[in-house]
Amino acid sequence: MSKTRIPDLLAGVAAALLLAANTPQPALAQSASLADAYKVIAGKEFVDLTHSFSPTTPVWSGFGQATMTAAADPKTHEPYTIEKSGFRTTYYSMVGQYGTHIDPPAHFDPDGQTMDQIPLKQMILPLVVIDETLLLADDPNHALSIADIEAWEKKNGQIPSGSFAALRTDMYKDWDSDPEKFKRYPFPAWSLDAIRYLFEKRGVVAIGHEALDTDVTEKMESETWILTNNHWQIEVMANLDQVPATGSLIVVSWPKVENGFGFPARAFAILP
Repeated sequence: MSKTRIPDLLAGVAAALLLAANTPQPALAQSASLADAYKVIAGKEFVDLTHSFSPTTPVWSGFGQATMTAAADPKTHEPYTIEKSGFRTTYYSMVGQYGTHIDPPAHFDPDGQTMDQIPLKQMILPLVVIDETLLLADDPNHALSIADIEAWEKKNGQIPSGSFAALRTDMYKDWDSDPEKFKRYPFPAWSLDAIRYLFEKRGVVAIGHEALDTDVTEKMESETWILTNNHWQIEVMANLDQVPATGSLIVVSWPKVENGFGFPARAFAILP
Protein backbone atom coordinates (compact mmCIF):
# COMPACT_ATOMS: atom_id res chain seq x y z
CA MET A 1 0.00 0.00 0.00
CA SER A 2 1.37 3.43 -0.91
CA LYS A 3 2.51 5.72 1.92
CA THR A 4 2.74 8.88 -0.19
CA ARG A 5 1.41 12.10 1.29
CA ILE A 6 0.19 13.37 -2.09
CA PRO A 7 -1.89 10.48 -3.38
CA ASP A 8 -1.11 9.54 -6.95
CA LEU A 9 -4.69 8.30 -7.21
CA LEU A 10 -6.20 11.73 -6.70
CA ALA A 11 -3.51 13.48 -8.69
CA GLY A 12 -3.81 11.11 -11.63
CA VAL A 13 -7.58 11.13 -11.76
CA ALA A 14 -7.78 14.89 -11.31
CA ALA A 15 -5.25 15.52 -14.07
CA ALA A 16 -7.05 13.22 -16.46
CA LEU A 17 -10.42 14.78 -15.75
CA LEU A 18 -9.13 18.34 -16.03
CA LEU A 19 -7.40 17.68 -19.32
CA ALA A 20 -10.45 15.92 -20.69
CA ALA A 21 -12.68 18.82 -19.73
CA ASN A 22 -10.43 21.46 -21.29
CA THR A 23 -9.24 19.69 -24.43
CA PRO A 24 -11.09 19.99 -27.76
CA GLN A 25 -12.87 16.73 -28.54
CA PRO A 26 -10.82 15.83 -31.67
CA ALA A 27 -7.65 15.98 -29.62
CA LEU A 28 -8.86 13.68 -26.84
CA ALA A 29 -7.34 10.62 -28.49
CA GLN A 30 -3.89 12.21 -28.07
CA SER A 31 -4.41 13.52 -24.51
CA ALA A 32 -5.73 12.54 -21.11
CA SER A 33 -9.39 11.53 -21.00
CA LEU A 34 -11.93 9.78 -18.84
CA ALA A 35 -10.52 6.54 -20.22
CA ASP A 36 -7.16 7.50 -18.72
CA ALA A 37 -8.83 8.26 -15.40
CA TYR A 38 -10.46 4.84 -15.50
CA LYS A 39 -7.10 3.17 -16.12
CA VAL A 40 -5.70 4.88 -13.04
CA ILE A 41 -8.63 3.74 -10.91
CA ALA A 42 -8.77 0.21 -12.33
CA GLY A 43 -5.19 -0.39 -11.25
CA LYS A 44 -5.94 0.42 -7.63
CA GLU A 45 -7.13 -1.75 -4.75
CA PHE A 46 -10.82 -1.57 -3.83
CA VAL A 47 -12.12 -2.15 -0.29
CA ASP A 48 -15.79 -2.86 0.41
CA LEU A 49 -17.04 -0.69 3.29
CA THR A 50 -20.47 -2.33 3.34
CA HIS A 51 -22.06 -5.11 5.38
CA SER A 52 -24.25 -7.64 3.60
CA PHE A 53 -27.74 -7.59 5.10
CA SER A 54 -30.27 -10.33 5.83
CA PRO A 55 -33.26 -10.96 8.11
CA THR A 56 -30.83 -11.44 11.02
CA THR A 57 -28.91 -8.20 10.48
CA PRO A 58 -28.47 -6.13 13.68
CA VAL A 59 -30.87 -3.20 13.64
CA TRP A 60 -31.51 -0.18 15.86
CA SER A 61 -33.67 -1.24 18.82
CA GLY A 62 -36.56 0.93 17.65
CA PHE A 63 -36.90 -0.97 14.36
CA GLY A 64 -37.84 -4.53 13.51
CA GLN A 65 -36.00 -7.14 11.48
CA ALA A 66 -36.37 -7.39 7.72
CA THR A 67 -38.33 -10.14 6.03
CA MET A 68 -37.36 -11.53 2.65
CA THR A 69 -39.74 -13.91 0.92
CA ALA A 70 -40.25 -15.24 -2.57
CA ALA A 71 -42.41 -12.85 -4.58
CA ALA A 72 -45.65 -14.39 -5.81
CA ASP A 73 -48.08 -13.94 -8.68
CA PRO A 74 -50.76 -11.56 -7.31
CA LYS A 75 -53.49 -13.56 -9.07
CA THR A 76 -52.53 -17.11 -8.14
CA HIS A 77 -50.39 -16.35 -5.07
CA GLU A 78 -47.94 -18.92 -6.36
CA PRO A 79 -44.29 -18.01 -5.68
CA TYR A 80 -42.20 -17.36 -8.75
CA THR A 81 -39.55 -20.05 -9.22
CA ILE A 82 -37.04 -20.77 -11.93
CA GLU A 83 -38.57 -24.22 -12.43
CA LYS A 84 -42.13 -22.97 -12.93
CA SER A 85 -41.72 -19.38 -14.11
CA GLY A 86 -38.25 -19.21 -15.58
CA PHE A 87 -37.18 -16.60 -13.03
CA ARG A 88 -37.23 -15.81 -9.34
CA THR A 89 -37.46 -12.59 -7.37
CA THR A 90 -37.73 -11.53 -3.75
CA TYR A 91 -40.19 -9.44 -1.79
CA TYR A 92 -38.36 -7.29 0.77
CA SER A 93 -40.00 -5.70 3.79
CA MET A 94 -37.69 -3.59 5.94
CA VAL A 95 -37.09 -0.16 7.39
CA GLY A 96 -35.01 2.19 5.24
CA GLN A 97 -32.29 2.53 7.87
CA TYR A 98 -31.17 -1.12 7.61
CA GLY A 99 -27.66 -2.48 7.43
CA THR A 100 -25.09 -0.10 5.95
CA HIS A 101 -27.33 2.81 5.00
CA ILE A 102 -27.63 6.46 4.15
CA ASP A 103 -29.27 9.02 6.40
CA PRO A 104 -30.24 12.01 4.22
CA PRO A 105 -31.26 15.30 5.83
CA ALA A 106 -34.96 14.46 5.38
CA HIS A 107 -34.58 11.61 7.89
CA PHE A 108 -34.76 14.26 10.66
CA ASP A 109 -35.66 17.49 8.84
CA PRO A 110 -39.06 17.85 7.11
CA ASP A 111 -37.52 20.46 4.79
CA GLY A 112 -34.22 18.63 4.25
CA GLN A 113 -32.89 16.95 1.14
CA THR A 114 -34.26 13.52 0.35
CA MET A 115 -32.15 10.70 -1.08
CA ASP A 116 -33.00 11.58 -4.66
CA GLN A 117 -31.97 15.23 -4.15
CA ILE A 118 -28.40 14.66 -2.97
CA PRO A 119 -26.06 15.76 -5.80
CA LEU A 120 -24.41 12.96 -7.76
CA LYS A 121 -21.01 14.61 -7.33
CA GLN A 122 -21.26 13.94 -3.60
CA MET A 123 -21.27 10.20 -4.25
CA ILE A 124 -17.51 10.16 -4.92
CA LEU A 125 -15.32 12.07 -2.47
CA PRO A 126 -11.82 12.13 -0.99
CA LEU A 127 -11.84 9.90 2.09
CA VAL A 128 -10.16 10.48 5.45
CA VAL A 129 -10.28 7.79 8.12
CA ILE A 130 -9.95 8.92 11.73
CA ASP A 131 -8.71 6.02 13.85
CA GLU A 132 -10.25 6.01 17.34
CA THR A 133 -9.18 2.49 18.29
CA LEU A 134 -6.28 3.43 20.60
CA LEU A 135 -8.53 5.80 22.53
CA LEU A 136 -11.07 3.02 23.01
CA ALA A 137 -8.55 0.92 24.93
CA ASP A 138 -9.05 3.17 27.97
CA ASP A 139 -12.62 4.24 27.21
CA PRO A 140 -14.61 1.71 25.14
CA ASN A 141 -17.36 4.24 24.52
CA HIS A 142 -15.21 7.26 23.79
CA ALA A 143 -16.80 10.21 21.98
CA LEU A 144 -14.33 11.65 19.48
CA SER A 145 -13.36 15.20 20.48
CA ILE A 146 -11.91 18.22 18.72
CA ALA A 147 -8.62 17.54 20.51
CA ASP A 148 -8.63 14.02 19.05
CA ILE A 149 -9.11 15.44 15.55
CA GLU A 150 -6.33 17.97 16.07
CA ALA A 151 -4.00 15.18 17.21
CA TRP A 152 -4.93 13.19 14.10
CA GLU A 153 -4.21 16.24 11.90
CA LYS A 154 -0.76 16.72 13.45
CA LYS A 155 0.10 13.25 12.23
CA ASN A 156 -1.77 13.16 8.92
CA GLY A 157 -2.24 16.77 7.82
CA GLN A 158 -5.29 19.00 7.80
CA ILE A 159 -8.53 17.37 6.69
CA PRO A 160 -9.22 18.80 3.22
CA SER A 161 -12.44 20.61 2.46
CA GLY A 162 -14.87 18.52 0.44
CA SER A 163 -13.89 15.24 2.12
CA PHE A 164 -15.86 12.36 3.57
CA ALA A 165 -14.72 11.77 7.17
CA ALA A 166 -15.10 8.20 8.48
CA LEU A 167 -14.63 7.14 12.09
CA ARG A 168 -12.77 3.87 12.58
CA THR A 169 -13.60 2.00 15.79
CA ASP A 170 -13.26 -1.65 14.61
CA MET A 171 -16.71 -2.28 16.06
CA TYR A 172 -17.63 -3.85 12.73
CA LYS A 173 -15.58 -6.93 13.62
CA ASP A 174 -18.30 -7.99 16.08
CA TRP A 175 -21.07 -7.78 13.45
CA ASP A 176 -21.42 -11.56 13.17
CA SER A 177 -20.06 -12.73 16.53
CA ASP A 178 -21.91 -10.28 18.81
CA PRO A 179 -24.83 -8.70 16.92
CA GLU A 180 -26.52 -7.63 20.16
CA LYS A 181 -23.61 -5.28 20.79
CA PHE A 182 -24.91 -3.07 17.99
CA LYS A 183 -28.24 -2.62 19.75
CA ARG A 184 -26.83 -1.53 23.12
CA TYR A 185 -25.93 2.03 24.04
CA PRO A 186 -23.43 3.51 24.61
CA PHE A 187 -21.50 3.29 21.33
CA PRO A 188 -18.00 4.52 20.45
CA ALA A 189 -18.93 7.49 18.31
CA TRP A 190 -18.67 11.23 17.67
CA SER A 191 -19.11 14.19 20.00
CA LEU A 192 -21.23 17.11 18.84
CA ASP A 193 -18.23 19.44 19.10
CA ALA A 194 -16.22 17.16 16.80
CA ILE A 195 -19.05 16.97 14.28
CA ARG A 196 -19.44 20.75 14.16
CA TYR A 197 -15.68 21.16 13.83
CA LEU A 198 -15.55 18.82 10.84
CA PHE A 199 -18.40 20.50 8.98
CA GLU A 200 -17.89 24.13 10.01
CA LYS A 201 -14.10 24.38 10.27
CA ARG A 202 -12.94 21.71 7.85
CA GLY A 203 -15.78 21.76 5.33
CA VAL A 204 -16.37 18.02 5.07
CA VAL A 205 -19.30 16.99 2.88
CA ALA A 206 -20.43 13.93 4.85
CA ILE A 207 -19.39 11.58 7.63
CA GLY A 208 -19.64 7.88 8.36
CA HIS A 209 -19.13 5.43 11.21
CA GLU A 210 -19.40 1.77 12.18
CA ALA A 211 -22.10 1.98 14.86
CA LEU A 212 -25.87 2.07 14.38
CA ASP A 213 -25.93 5.62 15.71
CA THR A 214 -23.89 8.80 15.38
CA ASP A 215 -23.92 9.49 19.11
CA VAL A 216 -22.53 7.70 22.13
CA THR A 217 -25.92 7.91 23.87
CA GLU A 218 -29.55 8.05 22.77
CA LYS A 219 -29.64 11.86 22.85
CA MET A 220 -29.00 11.94 19.07
CA GLU A 221 -27.65 15.48 19.31
CA SER A 222 -24.86 14.96 16.77
CA GLU A 223 -27.12 13.21 14.27
CA THR A 224 -29.76 15.89 14.71
CA TRP A 225 -27.22 18.63 14.03
CA ILE A 226 -25.88 16.89 10.92
CA LEU A 227 -29.22 16.22 9.30
CA THR A 228 -30.93 19.49 10.23
CA ASN A 229 -27.99 21.38 8.71
CA ASN A 230 -28.50 19.70 5.33
CA HIS A 231 -25.67 17.21 5.59
CA TRP A 232 -25.82 13.42 5.21
CA GLN A 233 -24.10 10.41 6.70
CA ILE A 234 -23.46 6.70 6.21
CA GLU A 235 -24.00 4.41 9.18
CA VAL A 236 -22.82 0.85 9.90
CA MET A 237 -19.63 0.93 7.83
CA ALA A 238 -17.13 -1.93 7.68
CA ASN A 239 -13.44 -2.59 6.92
CA LEU A 240 -12.20 0.92 7.70
CA ASP A 241 -9.13 -0.72 9.25
CA GLN A 242 -8.13 -1.72 5.70
CA VAL A 243 -8.07 1.89 4.48
CA PRO A 244 -5.22 4.38 5.08
CA ALA A 245 -5.83 7.60 6.96
CA THR A 246 -5.60 9.73 3.81
CA GLY A 247 -5.31 9.44 0.06
CA SER A 248 -8.28 7.22 -0.79
CA LEU A 249 -11.55 7.93 -2.54
CA ILE A 250 -14.93 6.79 -1.28
CA VAL A 251 -17.77 5.89 -3.62
CA VAL A 252 -21.25 5.66 -2.10
CA SER A 253 -24.44 4.77 -3.95
CA TRP A 254 -28.06 4.16 -3.08
CA PRO A 255 -31.35 3.73 -4.95
CA LYS A 256 -33.03 6.87 -6.25
CA VAL A 257 -36.13 6.59 -4.08
CA GLU A 258 -38.44 9.55 -4.63
CA ASN A 259 -38.69 11.53 -1.39
CA GLY A 260 -36.71 8.78 0.37
CA PHE A 261 -35.70 9.22 4.01
CA GLY A 262 -33.08 6.45 4.07
CA PHE A 263 -32.11 3.15 2.45
CA PRO A 264 -29.36 0.51 2.42
CA ALA A 265 -26.28 1.87 0.64
CA ARG A 266 -23.19 0.42 -1.02
CA ALA A 267 -19.91 2.08 -0.09
CA PHE A 268 -16.37 1.22 -1.13
CA ALA A 269 -12.95 2.80 -0.99
CA ILE A 270 -10.42 3.09 -3.81
CA LEU A 271 -6.98 3.04 -2.21
CA PRO A 272 -4.07 5.28 -3.29
